Amino acid sequence: MGFFSKLKEGLSKTKNSFDEKINNVFSHFRKVDEELLEELEEALIMSDVGMDTSLEIISNLRDRIKKEKIEDEEDVKRVLREEMLKLLDVGNNDLKLETTPSIILVVGVNGVGKTTSIGKIANKLVKEGKKVVIAAADTFRAAAVEQLEIWANRVGCEIVKKDEGSDPASVVFDAIKIAKDKNADVLICDTAGRLHNKKYLMDELGKINKIINKELPDATKETLLVLDGTTGQNAIMQVKAFKETVDITGLVLTKLDGTAKGGVVIGIVAENKIPVKFIGVGEQIDDMEKFNAEDFVNAII
Repeated sequence: MGFFSKLKEGLSKTKNSFDEKINNVFSHFRKVDEELLEELEEALIMSDVGMDTSLEIISNLRDRIKKEKIEDEEDVKRVLREEMLKLLDVGNNDLKLETTPSIILVVGVNGVGKTTSIGKIANKLVKEGKKVVIAAADTFRAAAVEQLEIWANRVGCEIVKKDEGSDPASVVFDAIKIAKDKNADVLICDTAGRLHNKKYLMDELGKINKIINKELPDATKETLLVLDGTTGQNAIMQVKAFKETVDITGLVLTKLDGTAKGGVVIGIVAENKIPVKFIGVGEQIDDMEKFNAEDFVNAII
């Protein structure tokens, strides 16, 4: 199945929710007027796009309807898609892996699908012919290390781990040494997800970053924040909290196949100007793809 088909299928709950609300608006309108725009605005807010982002989309839509003298329902939908696309276009969403090794630091609260996302990203990179090493630096949850080891074995890449409760930065230090020795292309580092103790999390991530900067000063580094799509507006709050701690270069959206709240993707990107790099729409090992904004918008409207 092609990614667009997979995306449409995976986003069916969001699409149905969007379509139901948007089509409901259009089924009641007789002309393109202020009342229609107000109802569309409400439909976007109800679809988890977010208040500020919905207001921005409708404001831009209003301007274009006047400027382009739009009177047709399909043209309103087309412009609606175009305005969503503009908000999702916040720069290149390719992974920057320019050095050997490059580093991908993966952050996110517990339960968002961080470990699974690491496994799926590692799988994609291995399929592209890259040699990958995984550092199991979430040493506070034995289950996280065990799960990551299962993924590493499935994918066919090396994992570096230590006993539960070990210093996470020491795991990353060892993993960097192994990545250098093995001439690995990419080192993916898992991290602890205890957002409720931000000071502690900040200290741990600070130590990990210090080790990386000391041992691999010239390496290109991605810091990916994993978000659970089913949490809707709460995901936007998580981005803001993590931005205070780390320099996030990209987002990974998971579990979008299990929710009608996929509209939150637009709000997250619009409010934070951080690109979505990957989107997860299923349980299988290859159900994570590079995010394509045009496919996403076409899949939901």
